[in-house]
Amino acid sequence: MKRTSLAVIMIALLAAGALTASAEEPAAPAPPPDMAVYYLALLHRGSAWTPEQTPEVKRVLEGHMANIRRLTAEGKMILAGPFDDDSDLLGLFLLQAASLKEAQELCDSDPAVKAGRLRVELHPWWGPKGIRTPRNIVE
Repeated sequence: MKRTSLAVIMIALLAAGALTASAEEPAAPAPPPDMAVYYLALLHRGSAWTPEQTPEVKRVLEGHMANIRRLTAEGKMILAGPFDDDSDLLGLFLLQAASLKEAQELCDSDPAVKAGRLRVELHPWWGPKGIRTPRNIVE
C-alpha cells in the first residue's frame, strides 16, 4: 500500500510540473552581479606526452602556441601559461565561453590536446566580471 501511495504522489507531482522527468542536472546558481562564470582548464600530461624535443613535438608545440594566440585574439582566452614544477599538471587556460560545452570545444581545438600530449580537466569558475588579456599577449 505504501508503494502505491508513493507512486500516486509522484505521478501527481509530475503532472503538476513540480517534478521533471528529464535526467538533466539542475541549473547552476547565477554568480553575484559583479562576477561572471569563466572556465578553468587544467592541462595535464596526456597519454602521448614525452619530454623529448622531436620535430613532431616542436610542430605540435608551435600549433599549441598559435592556438592560444588565436583564442586570445578572438576574446575566448583570458590567460594561459605553464606551471614551473615537475608534475603531471603542466599548465592552465582561463576561458570565456557561453557554456561548458563551448569551453570543451575550445580546448579540443588545441593541437596538443588533439595529439594526446595534453589532457584537459575543465571547471566552471566564478571571477570578477570583465577580466581581459593584456594586448601585448596577442601582438
